[in-house]
Amino acid sequence: MSSRRDRIRAKIMSRVWIDPMTGCYVWTGPDSGKNGRGKGYPRMSLDGQTVAVHIAMWTNEHGYIPGKKELDHACRNRLCVRPEKDHVEMVTRKENAKRREKAKRGMIGHNGGPKFECEEVEASS
Repeated sequence: MSSRRDRIRAKIMSRVWIDPMTGCYVWTGPDSGKNGRGKGYPRMSLDGQTVAVHIAMWTNEHGYIPGKKELDHACRNRLCVRPEKDHVEMVTRKENAKRREKAKRGMIGHNGGPKFECEEVEASS
């Protein structure tokens, strides 16, 4: 018989597409929508409660997240649920805010890769 952890992992992975370019585990199930709390983050039902999938996956694989910590999408992809350091990492709220601002300013690509370029702007140049 499989453990609860195995069942949770299987439930999550059944709704994941693995991006061959980035290695992100991209959630293909429902998300929290574009407005309100948790804008665009993956959501699923687990034991009758709606949970953030990246948090459920992290907790399932690594355990408890202390109160002063939160998860940062180091890969900058909100739909990524891969519980590994270069994708979802446990950091302080302050560090998460610094990284978010840095990403906004530099439009940093996956794992600090090249800046994203807007094709529409390039085409009009």
